[in-house]
Amino acid sequence: MDKLLTIFKIPELRRKIFFTAVLLAIYRIGFYVPLPIVNQNQLRNWEEQQSTNTAGKLFGTVAMFGGTSIGMSTIFGLGIMPYISASIIFQLLGSVVPSLEAMMKEGESGRKRINEYTRYATVGLCAVQSAAWVNYIMSPSIGIILPQYRDFWHGVVCVCIMTAGTIFLMWVGEQIDEYGIGNGISLLIMAGILARVPVALNGLWQNATSKLTPEPGKYGITTLLLLLGLFIAVVVGVIAITESQRRIPTQSAKHVRGRRVFGGTRQYLPLKVNQAGVMPIIFASSLLIFPSMVFRGLATGTATWRSETWSFASFFASLFQELAEAFTRQSYIYTVSYIILIYFFCYFWTAITFNPKDMADNLKDYGSFIPGYRPGRRTSDYLEKVMLRITYVGAAFLALVAVIPSLVQTSMEVDFTVASFLGGTGLLIVISVCLDLVQQIDSHLVMRNYSGLVNRK
Repeated sequence: MDKLLTIFKIPELRRKIFFTAVLLAIYRIGFYVPLPIVNQNQLRNWEEQQSTNTAGKLFGTVAMFGGTSIGMSTIFGLGIMPYISASIIFQLLGSVVPSLEAMMKEGESGRKRINEYTRYATVGLCAVQSAAWVNYIMSPSIGIILPQYRDFWHGVVCVCIMTAGTIFLMWVGEQIDEYGIGNGISLLIMAGILARVPVALNGLWQNATSKLTPEPGKYGITTLLLLLGLFIAVVVGVIAITESQRRIPTQSAKHVRGRRVFGGTRQYLPLKVNQAGVMPIIFASSLLIFPSMVFRGLATGTATWRSETWSFASFFASLFQELAEAFTRQSYIYTVSYIILIYFFCYFWTAITFNPKDMADNLKDYGSFIPGYRPGRRTSDYLEKVMLRITYVGAAFLALVAVIPSLVQTSMEVDFTVASFLGGTGLLIVISVCLDLVQQIDSHLVMRNYSGLVNRK
């Protein structure tokens, strides 16, 4: 408690925390401001219906990554996802386009130019996504838009509002980076995820047994204790793996100047076990939603051709329907495909972000080497071999955390809203952002000669 109070004794740190809290509050307020043409009662009913079907799962996944909700019909309806998508696109292009790769190596000036291109790409993505969404909700079958507002100009106004909302969130994230504490974009995503906690706890409370509530429910006291213990175990495991490192010993070369010897010190090169972070789960879960939607659409389209004389149309309709159900969440094929894609994207993302040749060249330039390995190619091959091994462990950890919600929901018959907080993408994002926030606060305290929040050995 004393350490927490110490945070607010430093004026600069206190201003940063309050500034960040105010901007996050503005984000949450704007999150509930609907578009001017939306019928809010119909929107609420539509969200409840969508939460159970395949389209709702797609909207729910996008909403979690972007810090919004399934409805997505507010001024911040697109969330921050377009900016994240644009950043990922340019990061991937930076490894294959020579001009962008050279720009990344220019330092601060190159980073500013890439950020400028990312902002322009964000505007384009916002315009496309918001136009597609507005066109979707304006359909008479959806029924959440008032009839008198289903025209082109009202649609253009809504597209501009949603685009401006995402650009404003991008600006909020940059202001938090510059004047606040923590990573602004990550904090916005975390705020959107944590906003679901009251809904999950309310559902858990309503389904508790008569020992806790007047009405009997389906969750017993044993189930609640198991959920609590599992949540603590998963959080501890995620923190341990997220912070774990493979330390490669290095040694600097000795330099003799006159009668004095410089260098020769032993250090280590830290390689993170979970080098890819949460990106493999994001890519894998996003891709696995589309097969179910595509096969379901093919089944619906083929069923319209079904007739007594056209027997093979009925066969294909049944086949597509079975394939759509095979790729639904919690199925065996879905789980196996999920794990395979997580492994694939772990190695893919690590190959993009980790360059053993550059790291070996940097060690050589600074006069350091790994004992037992010659500088240059031998060092690069050794680093690549080590990274391949620890990436396998990191991918196994991500796969385990990703499938825990489905396993808990199936075995304990718990609602997915509750089970999602026992693992998956949301928990990884929240823990990663919290660890980064604690480290930044800790660095501010240590810089001013206070004892940090983290015990140091």
